[in-house]
Amino acid sequence: MTETVSNGVAASTAGTATTPTGKGLTLQRVFTTAGVHPYDQVTWQRRDVVMTNWRDGSINFEQRGVEFPDFWSINATNIVTSKYFRGAVGSDTRESSLKDIIDRVVTKYTEAGKANGYFATDTDAEIFNHELTWMLLHQVFSFNSPVWFNVGTASPQQVSACFILAVDDTMDSILNWYREEGLIFKGGSGAGLNLSRIRSSKELLSSGGTASGPVSFMRGADASAGTIKSGGATRRAAKMVVLDVDHPDIVEFVETKAKEENKIRVLRDAGFDMDLGGDDIVSVQYQNANNSVRVSDEFMRAVESAGEFGLRGRKTGEVIDTVDAQELFNKITTAAWECADPGIQYDDTINDWHTCPESGRINASNPCSEYMHLDNSSCNLASMNLLKFLGDDGAFDADTFAKAVEFVFTAMDISISFADFPTDPIAETTRNYRQLGIGYANLGALLMATGHAYDSEGGRSLAAAITSLMQATAYKRSAEMAGVVGPYNGYARNADGHKRVMRKHAAANDQIRLVPGELGRDAARIGTLAGKVWEQTLALGERNGYRNAQASVLAPTGTIGLMMDCDTTGVEPDLALVKFKKLVGGGSMQIVNQTVPRALKALGYQPEQIEAIVEYIAENGHVVDAPGLRTEHYEVFDCAMGERSIAPMGHVRMMAAVQPFISGAISKTVNMPESATVEDVAEIYAQGWKLGLKALAIYRDNCKVGQPLSAAKNNKATETATTETVAAPVEPGQPVRRRLPKKRPSQTVSFTVGGAEGYLTTGSYPDDGLGEIFVKLGKQGSTLAGVMDAFSLSISVGLQYGIPLEFYVSKFQNLRFEPAGMTDDPDIRLASSVMDYLFRRMALDYLPLDKRAELGIFSAEERAAQVNGTIAANPAPAASDDDNNDDAVQAMAVSVDTGEKRAENKAAGTEAVDEAEGPAAADAAATVAGAATPTGAAGSSTEVLELVLGKSADAPLCFTCGTKMRPSGSCYLCEGCGSTSGCS
Repeated sequence: MTETVSNGVAASTAGTATTPTGKGLTLQRVFTTAGVHPYDQVTWQRRDVVMTNWRDGSINFEQRGVEFPDFWSINATNIVTSKYFRGAVGSDTRESSLKDIIDRVVTKYTEAGKANGYFATDTDAEIFNHELTWMLLHQVFSFNSPVWFNVGTASPQQVSACFILAVDDTMDSILNWYREEGLIFKGGSGAGLNLSRIRSSKELLSSGGTASGPVSFMRGADASAGTIKSGGATRRAAKMVVLDVDHPDIVEFVETKAKEENKIRVLRDAGFDMDLGGDDIVSVQYQNANNSVRVSDEFMRAVESAGEFGLRGRKTGEVIDTVDAQELFNKITTAAWECADPGIQYDDTINDWHTCPESGRINASNPCSEYMHLDNSSCNLASMNLLKFLGDDGAFDADTFAKAVEFVFTAMDISISFADFPTDPIAETTRNYRQLGIGYANLGALLMATGHAYDSEGGRSLAAAITSLMQATAYKRSAEMAGVVGPYNGYARNADGHKRVMRKHAAANDQIRLVPGELGRDAARIGTLAGKVWEQTLALGERNGYRNAQASVLAPTGTIGLMMDCDTTGVEPDLALVKFKKLVGGGSMQIVNQTVPRALKALGYQPEQIEAIVEYIAENGHVVDAPGLRTEHYEVFDCAMGERSIAPMGHVRMMAAVQPFISGAISKTVNMPESATVEDVAEIYAQGWKLGLKALAIYRDNCKVGQPLSAAKNNKATETATTETVAAPVEPGQPVRRRLPKKRPSQTVSFTVGGAEGYLTTGSYPDDGLGEIFVKLGKQGSTLAGVMDAFSLSISVGLQYGIPLEFYVSKFQNLRFEPAGMTDDPDIRLASSVMDYLFRRMALDYLPLDKRAELGIFSAEERAAQVNGTIAANPAPAASDDDNNDDAVQAMAVSVDTGEKRAENKAAGTEAVDEAEGPAAADAAATVAGAATPTGAAGSSTEVLELVLGKSADAPLCFTCGTKMRPSGSCYLCEGCGSTSGCS
C-alpha cells in the first residue's frame, strides 16, 4: 500500500486527480458542468456529405442528413463521415451523427475503466465520460484512426496504429515476417523491423552455401506489400526497413532504392508509364518501404576522424570486412540526395533513452519513425490540438492543457485492457509494457499565432516547454495509475533504467533555452510549471513505479488532424500562408490562414493594417513587401514552402528542441531545395547526431521521378502566311466541309502528362478558327500512335464539317484515364488524362474568354487577373440570341450582390463564407477574400500553393480520390478524402 497523493501542487496546477491505492482515481471536472451533458451545450446541424473527385466530378462517397456541431468545418465533417462512421452506407445500422461515434468509443473506454478498477466511484467514471466526450466534441484531441475504426464495433478492438516486428536468421522467421506484415497491412496499419540479424551475402550457410543476404528477402516483402496495397485498403501499405551500419551488406542496402530510381528514369525516357501509380511502376522494386540505416556513435566518430570502420558477421560478431567510414557515409548521403532514402537512425542515442534496457535493445521503429521500442510491440496514439489552449490574451493555458493530458492519457492506458492485436507476440509485449504515444498537432499554427518564428530561439523554447509539460504530466498520471492498478509487468526488471530516463527528462527541462522579454515569458512560465510537475512525477514514480514503459511520440497526425480542423500537423510548420477550404453546399475556395491575422494582432498591428496585409498575402502568397509589415516580422510567417521557406537546419533545430521530452521520436521529413548538395545532406545527418535526435529523414525537391517538379513551359504559336479559304459547292441541306487551304497557320506544342511525352500540332483557318489537329504520342508504328492518328483525323474532319470546338472540349475535358497527373504546362498543372489536357489546351489557344468561362477553363494569367480583381471570376457570356444568357447574367448579378454584402463584413474574417448562399455567393465571397480559385483549379492546400507559386509541389496524388496530397510528417495526407500514405 502506498499513501494517497495530497491535493497540493498536483491538484492546483497540473492535475485534479488523487490516487488512493486500490480505490481508483478520484477526478474533478475541467470542461464540463455537473448535471449538463456536453451534447446539450452545442448547436447541432444536419448536413449532406457528398464527396466527389474534384477533377472529373464522379461521386466517391455520399451520405445525407448527418449530424454535426455547427462549428465543425465541412472538411472535418466529410472526413469523419466517410472514414469513421461504421455500418453499411444506406442501411439502418449506419452511424449518422458525431454523437454515435463519440458514444461508441467513450462508452467502451468508460466501461473498461470501471471493470479494471481505474475509478474510485461511479461519479468519477461519469466525470471521465463527460470530460472525454467534451474534448472530442470540441476537437481538443483525437485518438488515432484505429480507435475510430474498431472500438465499440463487432470488429477486433485494435487500437494501435504503430507496430514493430522481429525477424531472425531462419527461413521460418523470414516467412513469418511476410505473413505478419500482411496481416498488419490488411488492417490499414504499418510496421517496421530491423533485418540485421539475417546473415549477409558474404557469410556461409550451415549447408556450406552462401547466404543470399537481407536485401534479397526485401524483394519478396516489397512485392507482398505492393500486392496488399493494391487490394483496396483505405491506405497504402506503410513499412520501415532498418539495417545496422556494421552489417556486411550495408552498401547494397543503401544503394537499392537509388539504383531503382535510375531504372525508373531510363524506363520513363523509353516511353514507359513510370508515374506514381502508373502501369509500369510495379516493375520497380523496393518502393513500398522507407529504408533507414541504424548508425552507432562509433561509426559517426569514425566519420569525423576519417577512420576505418569494421563490418561484422552476423553469426560470430567478428569483423569480416573493413571500410572507410567517410566513404560509407558518403554513399549513405549520396543515396539520400538521389532518392530521399535511406533515412538515418542514431542507435546509441535511441538506446540511451530506453526505459527497458533489461528486456532487450530498441532495434527498429514504425514506418514513420516516431515509435521506437521493443521488437514485437505496438503503440496506440492520441494527439492534442495545441491551438485549443491558446487564450484570447495570447497566453497558452498550461494548467488546462495539463489537466486535459491527464484525462487523455488515462483513456489511452485503459484501451490496452480490452485491445486486440494482430499477433500473439505483439499482444504479449504490449500488455506487458503498455507503450503509449500521446502527442500533439498544430504546433506551427500555435507558434505563428503567438508571434514566434518557427526557426527561432523563442519558438523552440515555447515548443520545448509545452512538450516537457506534456511528458511530465503523462508520466505523472502513469505513476498515479501504477498506484491504483499496478505498474507495467516489465517494470520491476527495468526499474533502475526507467527511473534513470525519467531523471534525464527532468534534467532536460532545466536546460531549455529561454529568450528575454515578452516572447520568452510564456515559455518561462510553462517551463517552471513543467519543472514542478517533474518533481512530483519523480517522487510518485519512486513510490509507485510507472504504469507505462513509454508515454509520448510526435506522430504525423494526418487524418485526425483534419478531424480536429488543425492548420498544421504534428511538429510541422505551416505549409503555406494560403489554404484550401471547402464550403457549405459544395465548392471550395482558397483563403489566407486564419492564424495570420491572429499573429498580426499578437505582434501589435491595428485592424486596418491587418486587413491590408491579409489582402496582400491573398494576392501574392507571401509577406515580402506587404504594406506596413515590418521586415523583422517576416520570419514569423515563414512556412515549409513558398517565397520564404524555412531553412533545412531550422527543421532540425526544432526537432532537437523537443526530442528530450519525447519517449519515442518524431515523424518529420526535412525538406531541402533541389539545389542542395550531397554535402548539405551530410551536414544535416551529422548535425542530427550531434543535436541528439533519434531519427532523421530528408527529401530534396524533385529527386523522385514519381513526384516531378514541373518546369514552366509556354510554347508560343508560330503563324505562317494565310490565303483565302474556298468551300466546295454542295447540295442544299447537306453538311458542308470547309477545307483548309494548302498553306495555313499552325502551331506545335510539346507536352508531358503524368510522365508521358507528346506533341500537339494544330492548324487553323486564315480567318481564325481551328480546322485540324495532329497528336504524336507513342512510338511510330505502335498501336497507340496509330490510334492517335485515327483520332486526330476524326476530330479534324469534324471541325471542318462545322462541329464547334467548345462541343469537343465539353465532351473530352475531365475524361479520366492513365496517363494522368502533372503536366509541364503552366496553364494546366494537372490533367486527368491526355485527352483532358489536349482539349483544355486547344480551348485556351482558340476559344474566347466568355466561352472558356462557361467551361471553367482559364489561363494562368487570367487566374492571376482574377486574384488581382482585374476581371471577374465568372464573366458573363457574350450577348446572343441564346436564352441561357439571361440566366447567366442573372447569376452574375447575384454573385455581385453577394460579393458587395461580403465586402461590408470582410473584416470579420473569411470563416463566415461557410454560410454563403450557394455556389455563386461562395465564388463572390472568395473573390472578396482576395483569392478566388477558379472551378477545378485546386483540390487541396498543396494545389492552392502551386497556383500561388506557379510551380508544382513534390507530392503524390491520392490513390483514393486523385487529389494532390500534402506533407504530413514523413508521410502524405489527402485533404479531399482523409487518406494517408503512412500509419498514423
